[in-house]
This record gives sequence, C-alpha cells and structure tokens, in this order.
Amino acid sequence: MKEVFEGIADLFGALLSPFKMLSELELENWWLANSISWLAILILCVALGYWMNKLRIFDANGEEDKSQTAHSFLGKNQE
Repeated sequence: MKEVFEGIADLFGALLSPFKMLSELELENWWLANSISWLAILILCVALGYWMNKLRIFDANGEEDKSQTAHSFLGKNQE
C-alpha cells in the first residue's frame, strides 16, 4: 500500500514540476517569470474566446439539442 502512495506522490511531483521551476525562476528573474505567467493567461483567454465563438456558431445554426432529454442525466428522475 505504501508503494501506491509513493507512486501518487511521484506522479504529482512530475506533473507539478513546471510550477516548481517557475517558482525557482521567480527568485532569479521576476520579470521573466511573470512574462511566462501572462503568456499562459493570454493563451488561455484566446482559447476560451475561440471555444465560445464555436459554441455561438453551433447555437446560431440550431445544431444543439436543447430538449430536456438531450443528455441522459437530465431526463432521469431523482428518487
């Protein structure tokens, strides 16, 4: 069981290593670290705008099923 938790810790250590590198970079060069953060925010804003535009296009074409039973979890009664 201990190996499972160590494996999870290793996984999150690997997944969060870019954030650790960014925090270490901030101690060396604050401007570069903040530039990287703002670049990531800008990319996410552009992606959100693109996604919302595509949703608006589908809505304008009437391709979205807005009925109550469009999704299986919406049509079921909660008892």
